[in-house]
Amino acid sequence: MRIKLQVAGCRLQVSRRNRAARKTFNLQPSTFNPEAPGFSLVEILVVVSLMSLIVLALMAVFSSTQRAFRAAVTQTDVLEGSRATMELMASDLRSLTPSYGRAYYGAVNFMVTNNASYSQPLVQPLPPGGVSRSNLLQQVFILNHQNNGWWGVGYAVTTNSSGNLYSLYRLQYPPAPGTTDPATIFTNQVFQNFFLDPTNGGSHLLDGVVHFVIRAYDPTGTWIPYGFVNAQTNFLKQTWFFTYPLVGGEAGFAMYSNDVPASLELELGVLEDRALARARLLPNDVPAPPPNDRRTLYLQGLSGNVHLFRQRVTISNVDPSAYQ
Repeated sequence: MRIKLQVAGCRLQVSRRNRAARKTFNLQPSTFNPEAPGFSLVEILVVVSLMSLIVLALMAVFSSTQRAFRAAVTQTDVLEGSRATMELMASDLRSLTPSYGRAYYGAVNFMVTNNASYSQPLVQPLPPGGVSRSNLLQQVFILNHQNNGWWGVGYAVTTNSSGNLYSLYRLQYPPAPGTTDPATIFTNQVFQNFFLDPTNGGSHLLDGVVHFVIRAYDPTGTWIPYGFVNAQTNFLKQTWFFTYPLVGGEAGFAMYSNDVPASLELELGVLEDRALARARLLPNDVPAPPPNDRRTLYLQGLSGNVHLFRQRVTISNVDPSAYQ
């Protein structure tokens, strides 16, 4: 059963003691005047100037960070490619083997020549001026031997080939060691064509090689051509060795019979990738042919962008009797 109650009326009554606790609020007229000025022009200019200085400082920090990052990346690229090339060349040089053939008519064991007709050495002034660095590009032939036969390896640099600048090429002939007569390897037309133009059969290894030199040393560590700079001058006791005139302070030479160096020093100068990419954009025939073209003139001022690599290689197949 539900019971419904009907309320006739009600009244809210506040006790007297709570009335004293009530707070009063006084409304004051607003002091806001929309016509009053906010900031003066001088204040705005000062703020803008300060903000500009902050932005410029942040941009300078960011730019220096980017330059450092790009320099690190460029150096890493140069180091990786150059070290891999140096290791390959050092491996070929360690396998250098004397042929024990007749001098001048037998096999060429090792040969280094200067001044290829297709390569123009790059001369770069060194800061602060007055001194120039004369880069040199050599050609190298290496005779190698294993249990299953003979083969030859050649290295050469061309300054401009198929859009590449200062490109290092490598040629191996025959492609695999075999029963080929070592006396016919260097004189084979394959190597002759390669040394006339490294793009003829050569494998492209590295761009930006503006300096490529190999020096030979005897068992005492003495530079072999030192003091023997005249053409056709015999140095080793077996007389199966002669040097060519010095070019740029470096000697060319050829070794036959049982003559091979006791050690070799390999020196490689590699230009940075960014500098090389900019040089490719310049013409090489205006206003004059090398070495006065725009490309060469641009590279001459980049001596600080050339990284030098040097490695000493010991020849295990050296014959001590050749130096007695």
